[in-house]
Amino acid sequence: MNSLFKSIISLCARAEGFGLHFTRFAIALVLIWIGALKFADYEADGIVPFVANSPAMSFFYHSPDSYKKHMNKEGELIQNNREWHTDNGTYAFAHGLGILLVGMGLLLLIDYITPYAGLAAGLLLIIMCIGTLSFLITTPECWVPKLGDTDFGFPYLSARGRLVIKDIIMLGANIYMIADSARRIQKTMNRTGGSGL
Repeated sequence: MNSLFKSIISLCARAEGFGLHFTRFAIALVLIWIGALKFADYEADGIVPFVANSPAMSFFYHSPDSYKKHMNKEGELIQNNREWHTDNGTYAFAHGLGILLVGMGLLLLIDYITPYAGLAAGLLLIIMCIGTLSFLITTPECWVPKLGDTDFGFPYLSARGRLVIKDIIMLGANIYMIADSARRIQKTMNRTGGSGL
C-alpha cells in the first residue's frame, strides 16, 4: 500500500506540464465554443441583463433600461422580442464579443508557436474575467430574487450568478498560463541578450 501511495504521489508530482497544456487547451476550447455561440440569438439574448446593467457596457445598447420586457427564455421564440433585440444592438454587440472570445482562444493556441500570443491572450483574459466578475455587483439577476422563500439576495447566487462566479477559476488558471508564457519569453531574452522579439 505504501508503494502504491508513493507511485501516485510521484505521478501527481510530474503532472504539472500536462496540467499546464490541458489548462491552456481547456480555456481555449471554452473561449472558442462560447465565442461561436455568441452568433446564436438565444445566447445573445442571455447576456442582455449583464450588459444592460453594467456601467461600463450598457452604452453598447440603444435601450438598456427596457430589456426586461423583451427577454426570451432559452428555447423560446417571441419574434417581437427578437426584433427589439435587433434594434437594441443586442446581436451586433454579441457578434463583436464572439469575435473577441474566439480571437483570444486562438491566441492561446498560437502560444505554442510564440509565447507572445499567449501573453497577449492572458492579459486580455484578465480584463475579461474582471469585467465578468463585476457583474456580481452590477446585475440584480445574479442573486436569488425575493419571491417568498427565505433564501434570497446575498450570498444566494442565482443560475446567472453561479455562471459568473466560475470566472474566478479562469482568472486563476490564466495567471498560471501568463507566468508560463512570460518565463518562456524571458528565456529567449536571456539567450539572445535582447528583447526577445
